[in-house]
This record gives sequence, C-alpha cells and structure tokens, in this order.
Amino acid sequence: MVKHDSKTLKTYSHEQLVELVQELEREVDAREKDLAVFRTQLLKANQSLESLIEKVAEEVKTAALVQKVLVPTEFPNIPGFEFSTKFVPSPISGGDYFDIFEHEDRLKFGVVLASSNGYGMSALLLSVLLKITGQQEAKRGLSSEKLLQAIAVELEPSLGTGPKGADRANVFYGTLDRRTLNFAYSAAGPVFGAILRASSGSLERLQASDPAIEKGRGTVSGTLHEVALEAMDRVILVSGGAMATRNAKGETFGEDRLVRALSVKAPTLKPGSGTVHDARNEILYAIEKHADGQDLPQDVTVVVFEVKDRVIRLAPRR
Repeated sequence: MVKHDSKTLKTYSHEQLVELVQELEREVDAREKDLAVFRTQLLKANQSLESLIEKVAEEVKTAALVQKVLVPTEFPNIPGFEFSTKFVPSPISGGDYFDIFEHEDRLKFGVVLASSNGYGMSALLLSVLLKITGQQEAKRGLSSEKLLQAIAVELEPSLGTGPKGADRANVFYGTLDRRTLNFAYSAAGPVFGAILRASSGSLERLQASDPAIEKGRGTVSGTLHEVALEAMDRVILVSGGAMATRNAKGETFGEDRLVRALSVKAPTLKPGSGTVHDARNEILYAIEKHADGQDLPQDVTVVVFEVKDRVIRLAPRR
C-alpha cells in the first residue's frame, strides 16, 4: 500500500495525484475482493461446522435411543421380592445397562448394573454383556467374581485410549440365594451399592472392590463379598452417572449427597414405610433437585429391590 504524508503530497502535480488516487482505489478494490473471498470461505466453514454439529447431535440422539431400547423393561416375577428400576438417558454421554434375571437354579437370581464412559464404549460393553448372558454363563450359576473376570477378559482387548482419556467400564454383579437370603456380589469401578436395613433404619454400604476395567490394568480379581439380608431390607444400586451430575455452580452430586438423601427422615425411607418405587423416586428427586435443570453428563440408573416379609427361607440343598 502506498503511504504519503501531507507535506509530500503538496509536491505532486495534479496528474500524479490522480494516479495516486487510482492506485489507492486499486488497492482498496483488491482488499475488498480478498475480504469477499474470506467471507465466502468463512460462510462455508460455518455451514460445515453447523452440519457437523447437527450430525453429531443426531448421532448422540440415536445412540441414546438405541441405549434406551436395549435396557430391559420387563423382569421376571420372583416370589418374595419387589423390584423398582429407572434408567434416565443422558443427552451428552451414555453407557448404562442393567438386568435382573433368574438362574437355571430358580431359587437364585442375578442383578447386573454396568456403566461406561461414552456411547462408543457403551456399545462395546453391551455387546460383551449380551454375549456372556447369551451364552447363559450367568444363568448357569457362574459365581459373581468369575462372571466379572469373564467380562473383563472379553472386554479388555478392545479397550483403547482416546482424546478424552482411557476407555473405562464399571460393572456390579450380584447373586441372591432365596434359600438363605445370602447376597454375594463383586464390583469393578464406582457403582454405588447399599442396604437400607429395616431393623435399624441404617444405611449399610456395600464394600468397594476392584477399580474400573481399563486397558493395561491387568486381570480383574473380582473380589467376592457376601452379606445376609433380612425381611424388609432394601438393596440400592446407583450408577456412577448420578454422582457425576453437576449443578449450575459445577458442584457434583457425589456419594456424600446420595448417602444424605438416603439417610434423611423421609417417610418413604423409614423402615416398613413406602414402597421400593417411593425409595427409587427419593433418589431421583435428590439428583434432579441438585442438577436444577442442567443436563445429565452421563446416564443415571437406579435399581432398588426389597425382601418381602412374607418370604420363606428354604433349607439349603445338600
């Protein structure tokens, strides 16, 4: 671009000034053409970005719908027990799956609750869970720790590390023997588990076990825990998405808030009061109240089951 100060311009003839003005006009015209090209490219980039955002949003929406369809809605009628479940899909990141099923030994039933970090990981986890249950391994009575190990062996080779961190799967699997009311379980990763004791009204946490299943972490030990249930006791399982829920201030719901929600003097949580559905709703209400309109960052699943007072213990098989 030509630059001239006012003193220099006074020395120019009329013809020279006209030439300078024409030169400046040519430069302005060239800049306008460059700006027009830039605007065109920016418009195309914006259109591409909008298309990509719409595509990703649609894929997430589709994945969420698929996830919701795959989550069971019907469960076996198991005498002596009452169940209440709720799956709340996240519009951001999914990965929850749960199931309740009888073993070949009809006096036993299994409960599985699994979660993963994202829809892609969720598809992999679901395929492994469905494969193992499809092979009837769990229904044949495979112990909790052995089933957890089998899931880890199937899953671990396909796990990877992406831009958002390592693929991760959390799995809780428990088996209840109706003869003895013994609940045997194993867990990998942060799945919240607790028993609301009818006799005392206290909340008894189920012991934490192995860390989440990840690439290169090694064999999952599948530590086995056992706990005896009594009439009217309620077992509560909540996926990690609940604890990850944030409010407008960025504060996570966390286990402490969940424990407080279960420990309050709510009428539906007093021993012998309310139903398992009421207890489930108390948990969901506390999570929803904390989120205060914010989207769930992950799926949230709540499973509650209760030992009915009419259940009859059976003598162990010999």
